[in-house]
Amino acid sequence: MNYFLAQLVNGITLGGMYALIALGYTMVYGVLLMINFAHSEMFMSGAYIGLGTLLLLSNAGTQNAICKVLPFLSFFKSLRSFFTGSTVGLIIMFIIILAVSAVLVGCLGMLTERFAYRPLRHAPRLAPLISALGVSIFLQNAFLLWIAPNKPFNLPAVVAKAAIVDLSGKNLSLGITPLRIIIVATSVILLIVLDLFIARTRVGKAMRATSQDQDAAGLMGINVNSVIALTFFIGPALGGIAGVFSGAYYGTVTYNMGFMPGIKSFTAAVIGGIGNLRGAMLGGFMLGLIESLSQAYISASYKDVITFVILIVILIFRPGGLLGSSVVEKV
Repeated sequence: MNYFLAQLVNGITLGGMYALIALGYTMVYGVLLMINFAHSEMFMSGAYIGLGTLLLLSNAGTQNAICKVLPFLSFFKSLRSFFTGSTVGLIIMFIIILAVSAVLVGCLGMLTERFAYRPLRHAPRLAPLISALGVSIFLQNAFLLWIAPNKPFNLPAVVAKAAIVDLSGKNLSLGITPLRIIIVATSVILLIVLDLFIARTRVGKAMRATSQDQDAAGLMGINVNSVIALTFFIGPALGGIAGVFSGAYYGTVTYNMGFMPGIKSFTAAVIGGIGNLRGAMLGGFMLGLIESLSQAYISASYKDVITFVILIVILIFRPGGLLGSSVVEKV
């Protein structure tokens, strides 16, 4: 029972990361009907930016090296003890890391849309796909050549230390750490906020109108370019946050770390219903649980095979995904 609960915790944590990336995929698809295959590199970029922010706030060697080049940043030295020496400081530091990663990766997403996708908006659908693959390859090689292929991501031990959960009078170590709680809670909170934003705000309504008919939305006074740019900010920002979580969870960041999570999160979005925010979240948590339980009880070698077999079965019986709808085209 203890082993099953531990795997359940692993699956929910993994599912939270998949869900965040899947939300980014489904945001872009919902507005442009386009699969942004560079989204996995937004995830990777978020991990590197988060690591850089962590080192800037907490690492003396990094602070000394940066202050030699940029002396005006020397005030970070005086804040290091606050960020690393108290619980409040750790919480604030982690919030800053997430915020910086989200904003910078969101800006990277907007730049990508402006220069790689917008000129091809009215081109055949194959052209934006090839452009997305080009952006993906460019970003991978940029981080490989200009930064480092492999870097450790070490959060303070208090964040990663396993908590002991008391069940039925017995101390059962379920591996529930503050980091895992943060990952799941952040995923759920961001889904709720994003869902309310799309449903209740004027900008959200403009996004829905643009997704239905860009030309009609433009005629009704909606700035279509601004709406699409905002979509490309929000989607990659979510991927950047997931990248920070992944780097902190696994303890390392690499230039190609986005490939498999990107493929699996796209799978999660399809399982839930691509274009449906709640479906992306459902698919992400389902995929995380399936992968964790398959690895624990069947075989680690076949966990990916089992995942994609389930995807095929779902698409056979529910082509639109679990929460999606199949659209019939009338001739």
